[in-house]
Amino acid sequence: MTESVDDRERGADGTTDDELVGSRRVLRVGRDRPIRISTGHRIRHHDGKCSRPHGHNYEITVTLAGRLTEEGWIADKGDITDVIYKWDHKFLLEAGDPLIEAFEAAGDDDAVVVLDHPPTAEVMSVVLERKLAAALPETITDVAVDVSETSELCGGGGGEF
Repeated sequence: MTESVDDRERGADGTTDDELVGSRRVLRVGRDRPIRISTGHRIRHHDGKCSRPHGHNYEITVTLAGRLTEEGWIADKGDITDVIYKWDHKFLLEAGDPLIEAFEAAGDDDAVVVLDHPPTAEVMSVVLERKLAAALPETITDVAVDVSETSELCGGGGGEF
């Protein structure tokens, strides 16, 4: 009996490189231990207390789907956290908020992240999804981000594909 080329090229796990590289995988970052950032915000056009400047210790989870690379992953966790940590200890404000000018006047303009929409958990999740999609390799096909503002409130893409 002769051994085929495929049989000789199979790894110890019984797969070939061609069967691994490029296969669809899912990566979850922060599922059991969320990524944590401290961020301030306010919702200007809210009738309640959220219209006042305040902050939260947000918990963020990221779910990615993509093709497995030769490096053995679909994305580097450090690239994911680099995007998210840019918001840590910053103040998220909606464009046009007069607090933007106040931060600038105080010399703290580098502490502000200006969003085109109110900085709710739902908006934050969409913006982070878009930032991650732009920063991560083209092998990524889907990005979902969940942003928990409190244990009672989580906005996001659901984290499931």
